[in-house]
Order: sequence, then structure tokens, then C-alpha cells
Amino acid sequence: MKTTNYLEIEGRSAGYFGLLALLGVLVLIGLGAAYYMEHNGHWVTGMDNEIVWGMPHVFAVFLIVAASGALNVASIGTVFGKPMYKPLGRLSALLAMALLIGGLVILVLDLGRPDRLIVAMTQYNFKSIFAWNIFLYTGFLAVTAIYIWMMMERKMHRYYTRAGYVAFIWRLILTTGTGSIFGFLVARDAYDSALLPPMFIIMSFAFGLAIFLLVSMAAYRWTRRPLGDAVLFRLKNLLGVFIAAVLYFVLVYHLTNLYITGRHGIEKFILAGPTVYTPLFWIGQILMGGLLPLVILYSGLGKSRAWIGIASLLVILGGFCQLYVIIIGGQAYPLQMFPGMEVISSSFADAQPYHPYTPSIYEFLLGIGGAALSMLIVTIGIRVLRFLPTSLADADVVPQQGAGEAA
Repeated sequence: MKTTNYLEIEGRSAGYFGLLALLGVLVLIGLGAAYYMEHNGHWVTGMDNEIVWGMPHVFAVFLIVAASGALNVASIGTVFGKPMYKPLGRLSALLAMALLIGGLVILVLDLGRPDRLIVAMTQYNFKSIFAWNIFLYTGFLAVTAIYIWMMMERKMHRYYTRAGYVAFIWRLILTTGTGSIFGFLVARDAYDSALLPPMFIIMSFAFGLAIFLLVSMAAYRWTRRPLGDAVLFRLKNLLGVFIAAVLYFVLVYHLTNLYITGRHGIEKFILAGPTVYTPLFWIGQILMGGLLPLVILYSGLGKSRAWIGIASLLVILGGFCQLYVIIIGGQAYPLQMFPGMEVISSSFADAQPYHPYTPSIYEFLLGIGGAALSMLIVTIGIRVLRFLPTSLADADVVPQQGAGEAA
């Protein structure tokens, strides 16, 4: 490979300032929605005593999971020694940090009492996966920041590979911890499964890479920097592999539940129920987020950059549907307090066929605000520091004998 040169973008155009203004407004709207929910109480949302994790948690978990996957691009270059991916490492790490910060901000602002975060950070119950996740999330930010420093500082470049290995292992542990939040909840039929942590890992690969593709194509198009077909097509083929892997884990997860007699109720509720979760699963998750992107990426359409962007967007939308079904659908199915027994209905709704949930506009606005914050961090980051290579043209990224990468 030729020497890779990095340069911050100029950021002086009207379009750049317009993007900053748009993202800033969305962040402020999200903060306003958080203030409204905090001031009036969570009764203004669709959440209640049965559905305690609502739409903000779907946004937050999606961003946190995607953050781990976004760093996968840098890990391929460092850990697996693929030189074509090394020029993408800086942007990959920046995007990973930005997505995690956006997701954590949503979680903090949805607490109702954000100041109570101090208690969560000073008093730990190590039997709870939530306590472990505090260390995993903050550690991920620290490890990734050091990883970026090793990539950008010539004097520290000899430690670059070691930092990459640490970041690779840490992000796998982080996503395992996120999946274990649900996998360890034995009271919920939809959650109690050892398949969830590895499924969350492969979901992170797909979601993070889809976002990375969209951000990369947008950044290079708007800055008029060359982005060759070699790296783009390599990434889109890798995205197809991750999509297929997600579908495989979803198939195994549901086949396993169908084999267990006690899980037939939750499987019927998700796969053939009378609620919104069934069309979200089949149309949103399987068709829109899985099968259609695979057809696009591995057919003639996959040679078009516009269609690669559409496939990436479909993966993101399908990912939201998947997490909505997992997080909210898993709560909507009522707890089986006395399996095999008929429970008399009471005023506490303990015998309803399912718990209804309709997200409020404030929940959507908070989630969109968090996602906008992530993109705002990336937009400012590539303006302030040298995260973007000046060229990713085929001649600059295709490996050549005797060439190497320079920081």
C-alpha cells in the first residue's frame, strides 16, 4: 500500500454549518424531551409498571451495540492484519466512541432522576450485570481513546497493535455484557437464553458496519475525497456475511425455544401473535433488515453505491425492529406466575393476554437526540483532528509488495 495521509476536513462550507445546525437542533429537542419527561414524570410516556424499558432503551441499546460493531473495522486491520482496513481505523474508533456516548446519554436522561447515576457509579452490586456494565462502558471509552492515540501519535505507534488487541477483546466483552442483561433475566421467557450474548455480538457487527458504511460514503462524498470501489465493495460483502450470521442466530434462537414446551407461548406471541410484534419480526426484522439487504448486496444492485447505502439503511431499520421485538416484546408477554394454572384477573392486570405499549413522541425525540449527538461528535471530530484519509482510491488502498502504512 502507499503511504496513508490523513487530514482534517476544512469545514467552512454552508453545507457543513447547516449539518452542524441540524444536528444541534435535534440534540436540543432531545434534551427538551428529556426535561419534559423528568419534570412531569414518566406517566407522559408509554412506559408503565409492566413495560419499564421503552423506546429510549431501544435507541440506547442499538447505539451501544452498534458502537462495538463500528470498532470492528479497525480491529480487522489491527488484529487480523488486513492492510486494506488500516486506513479506516481512525474513523472506525471515533464512530465507536460517538455511538456509545450517544447511547449512554439516552440511558442517563431516561432515568427520571439523572442525578441518581452518582449512586450507580459509587455503590455496586456485583451480582447485577448492570454494575459490571458501568465498568465495561467507561472502560470501552478509555481503551478506544488510547487506541486512537496510538494510531495518531508517531512515537506511540509501536504500541498500536497491542492497543488494538485490547480494544478487540474489550468490545467483545462489552457486547457480551449487553446481551447478558437479557440473557440473565430468567423470569422472562423471551430473555432467558444463553444464545443472546453471542447473538448480540453478531448483531453489533452488522449494525455497526452498516452505520460505518453510511458515514464513510457521506463523509467522502461531501468532502469530495476519493473512495474507491475496492474498499467499499469489500465492506459491503462483509456486511452481507454479518447479516446472514444474524439470521442464522435468530433461526437457532427461535428453533431452540420452539423445542422447549414451556416457551411455546412466547414463540406464538412473537411469531404469530395478534400484536405489532409479529409484523415487526417478519416484515421489519427478517424481510427488511435481513433478506432484502442480502439480495441487494449480492446481486447486480450491489455494484451501485446508492443501493449499498439503501441496504445499509435497511439493516439499521431492521435492527431497530429486532431490538424493539426483543426488548419491548419480551416485556409485553406477561410473566407466568403459576405455569399451568388459571390466574383470576385483577385490577393489577396480572392476567391480561399481553401488556399494551404505545411509545410517546417524547421517547422518540429523546432517542433521535441521542443519535444526533453521536453524529455531531463525528462531524466535529473529523473537522478538528485527522481522522479521515485524504484518499481511499483503489490505487491507494490495494496492497502492493514492499509498501506499508505510515501514521
